[in-house]
Amino acid sequence: MTMSRSLHLSLLLLLTVLVSPARSAPPHIVLIVADDLGWTDLACFGSSYYRTPHLDRLARDGMRFTSTYTCGPNCAPTRACLMSGQYSPRHGIYTVGSGARGMKTLRRLIPAPNKTVLNPNIITLAETLQAAGYTTSHFGKWHLGSPPMAGPRQQGFDINFGGNRTGSPRGGYFSPYKNPQLKDGPEGEHLTDRLSTEAANVIRQHVRQSPAKPFFLYLPFYAVHTPIQAKPKLVAEYNQRPKGGRHKNPKYAAMVETMDEGVGRVLAALDEMKVRERTLVIFTSDNGGLGGYRSAGKQLPNGITDNAPLKGGKGMLYEGGIRVPMIVRWPGHTKPASTCPTPVITVDFYPTLAEIAGARLPVEQIRDGVSIRTLFEGETLPERPLFWHFPGYLQAYGRRGAWRTTPAGAVRQGEWKLIEFFEDGRRELYHTGKDIGETKNLLETEPDIAKRLHAVLANWRTQVKAPMPTRKNGGAQ
Repeated sequence: MTMSRSLHLSLLLLLTVLVSPARSAPPHIVLIVADDLGWTDLACFGSSYYRTPHLDRLARDGMRFTSTYTCGPNCAPTRACLMSGQYSPRHGIYTVGSGARGMKTLRRLIPAPNKTVLNPNIITLAETLQAAGYTTSHFGKWHLGSPPMAGPRQQGFDINFGGNRTGSPRGGYFSPYKNPQLKDGPEGEHLTDRLSTEAANVIRQHVRQSPAKPFFLYLPFYAVHTPIQAKPKLVAEYNQRPKGGRHKNPKYAAMVETMDEGVGRVLAALDEMKVRERTLVIFTSDNGGLGGYRSAGKQLPNGITDNAPLKGGKGMLYEGGIRVPMIVRWPGHTKPASTCPTPVITVDFYPTLAEIAGARLPVEQIRDGVSIRTLFEGETLPERPLFWHFPGYLQAYGRRGAWRTTPAGAVRQGEWKLIEFFEDGRRELYHTGKDIGETKNLLETEPDIAKRLHAVLANWRTQVKAPMPTRKNGGAQ
């Protein structure tokens, strides 16, 4: 940490103490993020095959958000946007590794540069909550840099279990994990069980030792990201279950249920320590599910799961790639078994949690999100546009010449969504309210709306200085 940054955080802490008005004790905050979990991959969001009793109970006790979007169609950008409160063009993380992925002959443009480490000068959500008096802990996937230089401990977390630069478990889901930030467990231990057990134990320890001090617990599971490695007993059970529509993979189903069991383990710890009523719990995913590509016209295997009725899957700017489940339980604030259809996006978490915590936001750091606290309490938000920018490539499986994502951008405002593909300037316009599956491109029939949305998107790109891949790749076919 640089001297100037250290001084800034010290001043932020002081100002928080000096200017914060008298208020009731701030809530504990538990933020759980699944990896690659699709919009319909929970029973409470429509799956008849995957069993998710703990998350279903969380939904009954809280609020389901049905139009939650991630800032990126893959893992790393969403996590960077969550921690920074900024859209990707501001921090420069768009994908994993290089944006020039796959066969060179299929890339018509030279992608914009991509960063793989979160800028250490960014004041993260964890640091802001830390300055407000929270104890902060991280369990699972970080994916924004490597300790000891750029890990969770260097970005505002007091505790780190398992967070490093990797996007999938290097040793797989069964111990030994080959994770330098996590000691191996007994043979056969599942990583999802281990992370949730550690999280539950830290809750118990914290409440016993510091009952008056609030905690922020961030549990970004590696699950249900590949490799698909599930507990054999659960797989055997799913092999005996009737397939549920498009959901039919027993190994993936078992991984979903194990993740649900992990959520249940954390919720049980809150109940045991009698802090349930004082705790805000949020569950969501980092991008859409891995599957559904045939619905987007891609000649690819259908994938591990299916995001129907949404179009496409992980790596795409269609709804299947960026729309995800979200559940919020905040006793005394969220109405049990309620639903919120208002569109929200990853960058909203930072200002929302800071407001709820009574934290002072760093005034010199740009924030792109807005606080959605009012939605938790059944109120509304003014309509606003949501944006996406992906100036690179994600390759498909095999050498089939089909891509999950070519360079593209998108905007959603109200029920309308416009996607622009940078290779050829092609645009697609959808009414997401009437056509959630994005089956009817209305570009020709609604030219005025398309023109207006494109102007909004282009103006935003100028404001955030979004890099555009304009140079032609001479080796492309």
